[in-house]
Amino acid sequence: MAEAIDVEVRRSGVVEALHRVHAVAVRDGAVVAEAGDGGLTCFLRSSSKPLQALPLARARDDLTDEELAIACASHRDTPEQVATVRVLLARAPASEDELELGLQEDRPPERIHHNCSGKHAGMLALCRARGWDAAGYRLPDHPVQLVCRAAHAEAAEVDPDEMPTATDGCGVVTFALPLERMAHAYSRLESLPAGTRVADAMRSRPDLVGGPDGVDYRLMRAAPGWVAKGGAEGLLCAAGPGGLGIALKVEDGAARPLPPAVAAFLAPLGIELPDLAVVRVENSRGEHVGAIAVRS
Repeated sequence: MAEAIDVEVRRSGVVEALHRVHAVAVRDGAVVAEAGDGGLTCFLRSSSKPLQALPLARARDDLTDEELAIACASHRDTPEQVATVRVLLARAPASEDELELGLQEDRPPERIHHNCSGKHAGMLALCRARGWDAAGYRLPDHPVQLVCRAAHAEAAEVDPDEMPTATDGCGVVTFALPLERMAHAYSRLESLPAGTRVADAMRSRPDLVGGPDGVDYRLMRAAPGWVAKGGAEGLLCAAGPGGLGIALKVEDGAARPLPPAVAAFLAPLGIELPDLAVVRVENSRGEHVGAIAVRS
């Protein structure tokens, strides 16, 4: 096991902050690369979304790539993203009033503008397909959350009773796994029923899944064939060609070290990501005043 990846934030050559990143890569059930603690357990948060979309994709063969992509999204509230959530709600069919979301700070005061509204619209579409009462779909004992739990256990090949659970920021259930099991789950995504549909949708529309400021968006744009989804508190899960799955976790929960960390972690595996290796630090005038990069 290699040491964790140290990512420095420098301004005029002076280190202002240091982030420690744990990472693991899995292929065919075996760890093929590791930095830091691959057994570190944390909650998947929004990195769950491609797995949470599996029951939806299995139940609804009428969904477009755009609708599946927004169901996997942590969207940035762009007009196109919000419009796609509305399309998915209409497809369900369901109304905005049925979204069991709160309001999100610094966004318009309607639930559809929450960055998880696509996932919630997908859960309503799943309820309609299965004939389940939609009320309380976010709660742990609702069939939606039970099938999402089963999808995580299926992908990670774990006993569902061994996965710690909590409540995510948007109100649904979130699941905890070791990083190695997260990477394993992503490595298996496209081998699972409907997994290729989900992955293809995300690859075709990364602009719906996230935004240009996100490491998942940037990885999918920079590396052909990859699918990636970030999660809160500095988590990134991704899968590449040949059944390679990776999971990275920033120990202090920051997101900004993830681009250089994933570039450094994947380089020895033959995946070069020069556009992610250094993150510019800019001031409010847009001037380049520093950089975020792996410690040399």
